Amino acid sequence: MPAVKVENLEKDYGRVKALKGISFEVKEGEVFGLIGPNGAGKSTTLKILATLLRPTGGKAEVFGHDVVDEAEEVRKIISYLPEEAGAYKNLTGIEYLRFMARLYAKDEDRAEEMVELGIKLADLGERLYDKVSTYSKGMTRKLLLARALMVKPKLAILDEPASGLDIVNAYTIRKTIKRFAREEGVTFLVSSHNMLEVEFLCDRVALINQGRIIESGTPAELKEKYRAENLEEVFMKAVGFETDEPVGGD
Repeated sequence: MPAVKVENLEKDYGRVKALKGISFEVKEGEVFGLIGPNGAGKSTTLKILATLLRPTGGKAEVFGHDVVDEAEEVRKIISYLPEEAGAYKNLTGIEYLRFMARLYAKDEDRAEEMVELGIKLADLGERLYDKVSTYSKGMTRKLLLARALMVKPKLAILDEPASGLDIVNAYTIRKTIKRFAREEGVTFLVSSHNMLEVEFLCDRVALINQGRIIESGTPAELKEKYRAENLEEVFMKAVGFETDEPVGGD
């Protein structure tokens, strides 16, 4: 059974068709990237899988649970991190983790386990005891990622997890995701418009453009198929945009 199964998924916003019948599957334990430009339909897809939006047509399942008919069951096994998520600025980082752990945990012991893991994942040192209002964007994002992963979901849905971050914080977040997938067996569905970044993070990817999946496979497979140096070049060739050929030398 796949971790995620999407079949002919459609979503209309009035006359605008955000998703035009997309289909893909995510295997259990892999890091899967949904990549494409802004407005391609990535966030809409993730919100449907996170049970925050109802599709107009088609079907989506998470570990065999229909995201519409069994939304409550889906919510029990996923964690969702939106692109523009924020933390409670008047709390310290540690207070935020403890507050969120108590919302998810069934008892105090489990809550403390979550907090301990959250502290490790956030990797903020003494700054964890400062108010979130004093954090940089990168620090806040690391705290939010820790919150999303400390509950050990079966599926972590991350919308642009490293968007707008400097190279150090973006690298740290990618490393955390890869390590957590490997060590904890958590399945990841990650969206990004940064195709070069995703290439180093994901086991497989689906390229989405204007509400349609135009390609999918491992980064290596796609680069070989399109004779491309990177996924950015793969995307441009897949949509029919002529890329400049390198000039040969003696």
